[in-house]
Amino acid sequence: MAIGELSGLELGQATRDAFGEALKELGASYPNVVVVDGDVGNSTRTEPFALEYPDRSFNVGIAESNMVSVAGGLAASGKTSVVASFAAFLLCNAYDQIRMSVAFPGLNVKLVGSHAGISIGEDGPSQMGIEDVGLACSLPGLSVIVPSDAATTKAATKAMLDCQGPVYLRLGRPNVPVIHADDCEFEIGKSIEVREGDDATIIANGLMVGMALDAAKLLADEGLSVRVIDMHTVKPIDEDAIVKAAKETGALIVAEEHLAHGGLGSVVATVVSRTVPVPMSYVNLGDCFAESGDAAGLLEKYGLTPAAIVDAVKKVK
Repeated sequence: MAIGELSGLELGQATRDAFGEALKELGASYPNVVVVDGDVGNSTRTEPFALEYPDRSFNVGIAESNMVSVAGGLAASGKTSVVASFAAFLLCNAYDQIRMSVAFPGLNVKLVGSHAGISIGEDGPSQMGIEDVGLACSLPGLSVIVPSDAATTKAATKAMLDCQGPVYLRLGRPNVPVIHADDCEFEIGKSIEVREGDDATIIANGLMVGMALDAAKLLADEGLSVRVIDMHTVKPIDEDAIVKAAKETGALIVAEEHLAHGGLGSVVATVVSRTVPVPMSYVNLGDCFAESGDAAGLLEKYGLTPAAIVDAVKKVK
């Protein structure tokens, strides 16, 4: 069953595809932007920008640490650097360079991690970025964005280019449902409520927003009114939306395609514990690596489904 099928959502682009289109389109308006890729531009979708602006594009080969250092150097010279690779390669392989060459000096580097989560499927655990959000959130001054569909990805691409300082943008491989209008309002640090509800709130990001909307429809058939919030920015988190949801609905469920520790659930729980403590439950990968397999099968096996979200809601309601 496709993501969003239960709620009647139309299937749209993969977020990596939307990013590639947006980056190329924005190239003319942002002449100071340069792109650095680690020989995977056809996968990260930086290739269209490189073909349009070859003098502003640099392929450093399969050398992620060097890639980030080059991006940092370009940013130190006044450029806005967009550096892209698979999420696992970028955040895990080059973490020290991100820490010392980007985050510590607070440079204008935009880190783009594609193929995040287990939904990359057959590529297997060596290429699944499942700890990337936690790693990125741990670095001071680094904003972290996980868009849910093509519209928010395109808006996020522009927003991160306008934002001064380092940003991590997490992208996925599979096509995802159309959740937002093309002209949706997008602001870093401000979530989007995509479904009203009074009995509980599901806070999700990435492809789990479509899953959350499916779950909310299933729960509505059982008489539960569930709010759904697209928390596209993990850092800085939208504390006002979390507090409001906790006060108004009395229970929160956090759904993400990430390990249990360090991701969206951890950040939301920190806010709730010091503001409006309410019952909470979580849908995530827990504390394990996944395996190779088709994306739909992996999401089912590891409990990243509407049914799992339904069960999580019932634990707190």
